[in-house]
Formats: sequence, structure tokens, C-alpha cells
Amino acid sequence: MKMITVVLGAAVSCALAGCVSAPMTLAPVGPNPAGRVSASDEGQLEVFSALQSHRDGNEYDPNPAWYQHTDYTVYNMQGERVRHVLNSVGHYEQAPGVTSLPPGEYRVVARAQGYLRMSVPVVIEAGRTTRVHLDAQWRAPVDTPSRELVETPAGYPVGWRAGGMGIN
Repeated sequence: MKMITVVLGAAVSCALAGCVSAPMTLAPVGPNPAGRVSASDEGQLEVFSALQSHRDGNEYDPNPAWYQHTDYTVYNMQGERVRHVLNSVGHYEQAPGVTSLPPGEYRVVARAQGYLRMSVPVVIEAGRTTRVHLDAQWRAPVDTPSRELVETPAGYPVGWRAGGMGIN
């Protein structure tokens, strides 16, 4: 009986440790090198985090669910929280919000399709938009060399590699 308790305790400890493990980290994502540039002193960050369903009312509501990108947090490279982003532009909108940040390097921690959490280093440049696609729905332009993209271990692209030579 004592052995069963020890084995069960070890199994529960391992399971709980997996829940609080560090998020998966990827290579740095930067703005599309061929994207538009504005005269702004700040850069923009747009994160297409994992989608989550929402309903008005309860689970038995006959109205259809709608989906929104989950919230995320931005940290500086010293690990200090810079901002928590409520990642929607309206109550029923699926489009993610866009946030402005001073140029620099940051880390985005967000839910990603197929992962509990993912940590993505991002490079923000003045007048440019860095997009991070964690919902597994973005496709890079045809014939884009894979060395220009950052991909998850599952194989879907999440954005342009910082300093890459992308198109469109």
C-alpha cells in the first residue's frame, strides 16, 4: 500500500511539474523586411495568438460561438513585464489588437496552437510592424526560403526571422 502511495505521489508531482514548465522558445521574429515603413518613432506589434471560443450567455445558448485571439504578455529582455495585451479590437471581432512599442528587443509569451504557452523573442523597429502568427493559420509567400522564417517544432511558420530578406 505504501508503494502505491509513493508511485501515485511521484506521478502527480511529474504531472504538475509539466504544467508549470517554461514555455517553448523560438528564434527572434522581426518585421517583414519588404513591408511598409512609416515615419513613426515607435514600432507596432500584432500577435495572432491561439484562438479561443466565446459565447454570450451559457453553453446552451443557441447563438453561435465566435473566436478571438487570446491575450498575451510582453516582457523586456531582462524579464520585466512591459505590458499585458488584451488581444482583440472589439467584442465580436476576431482580428488581434495592435500595440505600439519603442524600438528594441522584447519577449512575447502567448498561447499558441498546439502548445500551452510559447515564448517568442521579437524585434521592434521604428515605423514597422512585427507580426507573430501563433494560430497556425499564416502561410508565407510561395518560394520563401525557410531560412527567412521562424517555425515552431510542429512546422508552421510564425513570422519573419529578424534580419531576414522576406517578400510581401
